[in-house]
Amino acid sequence: MKKRELLIYRETENRELLDDMIWLMEHCGGGEADRSLQTAGEREKNRSLLYSCMHRLLEMAGHYGFYGNLWHCYLADLLVNNENSYSLACEMRGEVQGTVNRAVLHDIAIFKEWYNYDFRGVMDCLDAWEFELVLDYDSCERESKVYNRRICKRICDLTEQLRQDRSPEAMKATLTEFYKEYGVGKLGLHKAFRIVRDDHGVNMVPILNMAHVCLDDLVGYDIPKKKLVENTEAFVEGRRANNCLLFGDAGTGKSSSMKAIANMYYDKGLRMIEVYKHQFRDLNDVIGQIKNRNYKFIIYMDDLSFEEFETEYKYLKAVIEGGLEKKPENVLIYATSNRRHLVKETFADKEGRRDQLHASDTVQEKLSLASRFGVTVFFCAPDKRQFQEIVSVLAERNGIEMPEEELLAEANQWELYHGGLSGRTAQQFIDYLSGLGKQG
Repeated sequence: MKKRELLIYRETENRELLDDMIWLMEHCGGGEADRSLQTAGEREKNRSLLYSCMHRLLEMAGHYGFYGNLWHCYLADLLVNNENSYSLACEMRGEVQGTVNRAVLHDIAIFKEWYNYDFRGVMDCLDAWEFELVLDYDSCERESKVYNRRICKRICDLTEQLRQDRSPEAMKATLTEFYKEYGVGKLGLHKAFRIVRDDHGVNMVPILNMAHVCLDDLVGYDIPKKKLVENTEAFVEGRRANNCLLFGDAGTGKSSSMKAIANMYYDKGLRMIEVYKHQFRDLNDVIGQIKNRNYKFIIYMDDLSFEEFETEYKYLKAVIEGGLEKKPENVLIYATSNRRHLVKETFADKEGRRDQLHASDTVQEKLSLASRFGVTVFFCAPDKRQFQEIVSVLAERNGIEMPEEELLAEANQWELYHGGLSGRTAQQFIDYLSGLGKQG
């Protein structure tokens, strides 16, 4: 089936399943004619191989959340995850010029043959009509362990569109448009990642269950949200932008704002990578992996602060600004913190310890990290009136039906025992009421 003739899409993941399916097409696709050429032992071996392929396709459906024609879904997944010279050039940009288009069209014509293949001959040859189960699979539970629900649906929609395309040229155009809109591979299909170091080095692992938060879900804070949006929009649109520090009181929506930003600008090519303090030594490796991609990346550090004895901030300073290698233009660093200056300071720093000849140098070193964030956004705790406004808006959004006077009185009592005035406390109070069945 010409797999050995592929030019651009030659290297594929999970190729064992593809190899096995092609073997069955080549040796069992003739139906009764191929049955007569096989010994009983060969036929039983091929029959076992077909059932193995069926098992792997069904497992793929449960693991990935796919439905419909699972063979087609498998082929589409190969195409959207194959990072090659063509797909990487097209990601977030669209069609490119050059001879590579002819090479890609050659490969797509082969995939078209696989898409159009009629498996009735294989089923007849091996007397395995159960294969029809994987050609029209109805998934009762479409929660994916690999993709979030929206990405899973997009791949299944792509699968159907590729099936309907009548020519390799049409399939190529459909696939190229997918690369332009969503990208390719894990960086194209996912919004956010965390860093994992293993025996193979530093890897970015997709975060699958990310809350679909919007900035409008954060009640109030119009000025901080506007400042954050302006800087991020400048970044994703290719204009000059700054590293950004969101600081202020706990529970005021800093982390939620970052999730909202990831959701808001995903379609414009923004991706977010979450990094913890102990991983700062891996930052250069991460930046090396992403600097030549066509996405915009925010390296996100949540609840960033350092005690006096922690020195990891020096790695971060070098990455942000100060190392020999310039930080790529497609990378910014955003951090949230309860501290404005990030590194803990003591009165001893201000007064000068007896054993330090230049005590002011210690102070300047600690302040220099915060100064590398060109944009600072302050989230302050709400006052009593603002807190009550947040409670009222959240109650309305969640369908809580209580007299306003009673609602606010209970909210005031709740905050006294549950962390004080903050948006987080207000949300926890509304969740408590929802748990009691106070919705209308």
